[in-house]
Amino acid sequence: MRPAWVTGTRSRSAVPALWTVVFVVAFGTNVPTPLLLVYRDVLGLGPTALTAAFGVYAAGLIPALLLSGPASDRLGRRPVVVPFVVLAALVSVLFLAAGSSVLVLFLGRFLQGAVSGVVFSVGTAWLGELVGEPGRSARLTTIALATGWAGGPLLAGLLGQWAPLPTVLPYLVHVALMVGALAVLPTVPESLGPERRRTAGPVVNLGVPAPARRAFVLVVVPVAVGVFAFPSTAATVLPLLLTAQMPGIAVAVAGIVAGVTLSTGALVPPLQRRLGAPVAGPVGLGLGALGLGVALAGLALAAWPLLLPASLLLGAGYGLCLASGLATVARLAPAGERGALTGTFYACAYLGFGVPFVLSALAGDGGLTGPLTGLAIVSAVAALAVGLPGARRLAAA
Repeated sequence: MRPAWVTGTRSRSAVPALWTVVFVVAFGTNVPTPLLLVYRDVLGLGPTALTAAFGVYAAGLIPALLLSGPASDRLGRRPVVVPFVVLAALVSVLFLAAGSSVLVLFLGRFLQGAVSGVVFSVGTAWLGELVGEPGRSARLTTIALATGWAGGPLLAGLLGQWAPLPTVLPYLVHVALMVGALAVLPTVPESLGPERRRTAGPVVNLGVPAPARRAFVLVVVPVAVGVFAFPSTAATVLPLLLTAQMPGIAVAVAGIVAGVTLSTGALVPPLQRRLGAPVAGPVGLGLGALGLGVALAGLALAAWPLLLPASLLLGAGYGLCLASGLATVARLAPAGERGALTGTFYACAYLGFGVPFVLSALAGDGGLTGPLTGLAIVSAVAALAVGLPGARRLAAA
């Protein structure tokens, strides 16, 4: 149920308003993704530098996740989230100069990570408390994040390919959206009352209840890493490898692949509800492994159209992993620890953003087929392990 102080007309408008804020911030985080191919040409970046520019996002995000959740459990949700929503708009303004500066590109991605770490973890807990039902709030959050993450690169890819000012115009669109998000944010009330806040505790608190530690380590963590390992590989590594087969459309295709992958994730929460969180997690990992297999076939055949079915499978895998993980975390954590545990889940999930860089580093001069094959095998093994009856019982306990 909603907290007693969240009542009346304001409470009815609070959920769609906060949903909009989360959506718009998520939209901006992936605007640079298809533009990496543009930055490669205008800044002279190699494959390793490109994947590092993508992955430095996690370097800003993971500390923000671990610090912001416990802070919001003590101070409340609003005081932590609002400044970082403002920062999200300022970061898009900063990106206007990224087309002429490698430093600005890396700094912008780092700051995007910090913004995301705060808004996604604390915003998820905030939205969950306003909704009052863990399953429904997990689905709403998954849809907000997935549609935002999908819309940003899709629009940026199309504008980056065919519109003027490809490294400027996509960010101006996001700044305009942020103005709207900032306008509705004041209508969202605080959801964590003083009596439910933590009055003491460590600055960094993982928020994992002692009885749930085995379930978190053995089930939630593998599912969490799969959340972003799949879409980050689809959005960066695969288009980069097949650029030569896509003359004149590579940036647009990169945006479409990212958009399809991430928007597919927005469509699967109803499937997660039917399967239940303990089953949806291993199914998501298995679909991700299958999508990587289709991508490997596309690389072997130099057939870039196979990126589309691969992105559909990888997107379904990511969406099921995200919805399953959020539903499990909402059930595991008491109210005073929910911000911390949600942040810990996202910190584990965003480790997947480092997968493209790891793949590139492992490939060296030998190509990415071997590392991608290894990732597919690891994903399949993880799906089997998390799908064992004992693991499902842990997740459902």
